[in-house]
Amino acid sequence: MAERRPQRDRRALLGSLDRIVVKIGSRVVADEAGGLARERLEALADEIAALRGRGVAITVVSSGAIAAGRAAFRQRRPPRSIPERQAAASVGQIELMSSYREAFARRGLAVGQVLLDAADLADRQRYLNAEHTLAMLHRLGVVPIVNENDTVAIDELKFGDNDALSALVASLAGADLLVILSDVDALYSDDPRRCADARPIPLLARVDAAALAIAGDAPSELGTGGMRSKLLAARRAAAAGIATLIADGRAPDALSRALDPAAEVGTLVLPRADRLARRKHWIAFAHPARGTLRCDAGARAAVVERGRSLLPSGIVAVVGRFSAGDCVRLVGPDGREFARGLSSYHAAEASRIAGRRSGEVERILGYSLGDAVVHRDDLVLTGGSPPEEEPAGG
Repeated sequence: MAERRPQRDRRALLGSLDRIVVKIGSRVVADEAGGLARERLEALADEIAALRGRGVAITVVSSGAIAAGRAAFRQRRPPRSIPERQAAASVGQIELMSSYREAFARRGLAVGQVLLDAADLADRQRYLNAEHTLAMLHRLGVVPIVNENDTVAIDELKFGDNDALSALVASLAGADLLVILSDVDALYSDDPRRCADARPIPLLARVDAAALAIAGDAPSELGTGGMRSKLLAARRAAAAGIATLIADGRAPDALSRALDPAAEVGTLVLPRADRLARRKHWIAFAHPARGTLRCDAGARAAVVERGRSLLPSGIVAVVGRFSAGDCVRLVGPDGREFARGLSSYHAAEASRIAGRRSGEVERILGYSLGDAVVHRDDLVLTGGSPPEEEPAGG
């Protein structure tokens, strides 16, 4: 798909959309009793079908499997342990997908289920397979329904919440816009429950520390992500050049009103002009870091200021256990991270060649996998903070 330069005006951003990812939160699909809010699902299916009729490719990222399973089990409290959550997800996923299938079938549309976990998107081949699957579903006129594979996911293999997943799916799908529908109508200048002067923020140029500070971090009983997680997802999407709209999914005509260019519904987070290439976005966000390479000041300057690869001569120490192809953190003498990238060598190999010239690698190891430990094509600058906070361009 052709790359587009982000435009800074709400009307321009929302006036012409080809691909949208819609994330539907647990509090949108679930009613107060914990069961599925079927009327709300029907209303959203109506709006999505109308967009599909206008030629817009829609990918849905849906929460709600655990909430639906909890209702099936008639549990009064939300499941807390991993086995309880996985069991609830396994029952609830069937109920959730059945509801979506029936709702869209009444509008002449088929749906396809796509279950993902973090390992799927961390592996480049599986990531590309997921990308190709979404593309084929759209070509066939099918609405993809994406969810985290909660029946098998453990903490080490989880995205954290479906907000984070939706940002990765937006990049995966080559979306123009990510819409996050939840139980809040916008980001406010302060907590509206405590401050009468709190005002909604219709447009946010960037998700910075000030925005995160006013967002708070209070997930609901039925969901795992609060406003902070939505802003972090928006920042991840922005790094890929994708705008994000956060709006109340429980309101009448929620999606149509949010996408109306003339309306000021929700909070629109603008995309970054210096967006990351899609492969570098994958490196920055789809990979948990497995280790750390401590670098000297010269290596940091070469990587940050001159766009060079990280050579073994600039490595002072190797921390952690990682394999070739794993993501590693690059930190400077002050201990601050300045980049992340894919290591060409596993930890033991990197330790043996640390501080040595590239020409010595073959003599030390008996073979060479290249002059660089992290090649510049496999490296993303993180501007002194981890990429889940805000990756730099490059």
